[in-house]
Amino acid sequence: MTRPLLLLMDARYTRVDVHDGISRYGASLVEAVHRTADPGRVRVEMLISDERQLRLLPAGVPWHRISSPTSAREPWVARQIRRIDPDVVFSPLQTMGSWGRCHGLILTLHDLIYHEHPTPPGDLPEPLRWLWRAYHLAYTPQRLLLDRADAVATVSQTTADLIARHRLTRRPVRVVPNAPQPVAAPRDPLQPPAREILYMGSFMPYKDVESVLDAAPLLPGYTLHLLSRVDDERRRALEAHLTAARGRRGAHGAEVVFHDGVEEAEYVRLLRRATASVTLSRAEGFGLPVAEAQAHGTPVVCSELPVFCEVAGAGTAAWRGVPLQGDRGAALARHVRELEDPDVFSAASRASVAQAARFTWDASAAALLDLAEQVARRRSA
Repeated sequence: MTRPLLLLMDARYTRVDVHDGISRYGASLVEAVHRTADPGRVRVEMLISDERQLRLLPAGVPWHRISSPTSAREPWVARQIRRIDPDVVFSPLQTMGSWGRCHGLILTLHDLIYHEHPTPPGDLPEPLRWLWRAYHLAYTPQRLLLDRADAVATVSQTTADLIARHRLTRRPVRVVPNAPQPVAAPRDPLQPPAREILYMGSFMPYKDVESVLDAAPLLPGYTLHLLSRVDDERRRALEAHLTAARGRRGAHGAEVVFHDGVEEAEYVRLLRRATASVTLSRAEGFGLPVAEAQAHGTPVVCSELPVFCEVAGAGTAAWRGVPLQGDRGAALARHVRELEDPDVFSAASRASVAQAARFTWDASAAALLDLAEQVARRRSA
């Protein structure tokens, strides 16, 4: 009897406290793949690098502890994996080491943001920041990384199209989308929302939180919640920008609250009462906060990026897009005020729920399982 395919999921990017985007993507896929896979065909196990990660990972999935993905041992991580003898390994990023591998390998490329906006995340050590900048100067390093795999996953059709346009890999590319967490029931679309708007996301320059703050003076009576963690230097810069915006507009407008991180329950509580979730990012690979808000029935105001058109539903009642040029703050404020009409809000809320239903972790798990089986068949042939 043929043994089940062993799919090893790399969960070493899982956080130990609160999920970020990559952490949630990887952990959600582990849960959905483990829950939906036919155990007679596919056996699912995972890699971790810190046992504290298990708190944010699904219980009951067999795991193996190996070195961290930021360790100097990462290029040769296949040596540690060899003792597990998997058929296929899935990594939620494209940087997993592959030298000397005997297993199938699926790498994930989420976006090409940092080729256009090469500023590295502030929490990286300085040597890694220099490597980051060098890596994103050209597409050649990306091609070399992706072509080491048997197949490439990505989170949106928009990114898949960019991969093809820039000829980043000769390997098969499959869309394995991000998705919101399951929602038991969306908010009541007939219940008047609070005069609150939310921003959930990082404060990297390409996120253009400055344009969100430009809307604040135009929204008197509202509260703008900035939910994510922000370092002191960036917060001071944003507060200075807000003060200048209020001076230019000649109005105080909305109150602005820096939460510096919120627990999941508080995020959901605020989301389900807000008038809108907003993002004016100039680049994204998917835009998970957009789908999360829509799943709860909260309308979204977002940039007119191709990926937001894909995720948020351009051309539907759920869509409220802000051009990438011009007075973006004024455009955002105008869309928020449109939602003060109860009929407009209820239609947008219902359409948002329908749009978010296009993305589920079960569908993403099915796409990944199919890709893993294809990789295994090609290798055995």
